[in-house]
Amino acid sequence: MITTVKTSMRDRLVEAAMQLFYASGLRAVSVDKVIEAAATTKVTFYRHFKSKDDLVVAYLERRAALEREGIGAAIAHGGGDPESVLRLIAEALGVIACEPGFRGCPFINAAAEYPDPESPVRKAVDEHRRWCKRTFAELVAPLRPADPGAVADDLMLLRDGAMVAGYLDEPEAVAASFLRSGMAVIGAADRV
Repeated sequence: MITTVKTSMRDRLVEAAMQLFYASGLRAVSVDKVIEAAATTKVTFYRHFKSKDDLVVAYLERRAALEREGIGAAIAHGGGDPESVLRLIAEALGVIACEPGFRGCPFINAAAEYPDPESPVRKAVDEHRRWCKRTFAELVAPLRPADPGAVADDLMLLRDGAMVAGYLDEPEAVAASFLRSGMAVIGAADRV
């Protein structure tokens, strides 16, 4: 017997937003477009989200969960070895940047569209960035750098640059550059 998995309406709205927001931009996509793509009504939309910004936050939270899952898998697969993990992350960046419709980092894109640091959208972006930096700091901690937070900041800068470059340049070159740069950062971590 074949069973179907029922998706909640909230999840359908977030899934529709995931496709539309990333492809067209947060401000360019109206609530009506999301409602149409999710095949629902305004009344149903507003039962799940008080505003479009709440939907944008839910979209970013879903994107963050996916990225965290990917980084977590790289850490697990790499056995926590910083070099192995950076290699896996670089490979994943190359693959992601090769996907049709790649438009760079959804968090950088969101920050560009929502410049107010007090907006719920920017707070969601900032929370994900804090998670990334904490994770990078934990990753390099076994190397005993003088300042794991500074190394994490450097790796975050490289990640941001790779996401932007992945949209503009050749994905293979971006992945290779991220790996070289990341290895240089962690190799120099104890000398900083």
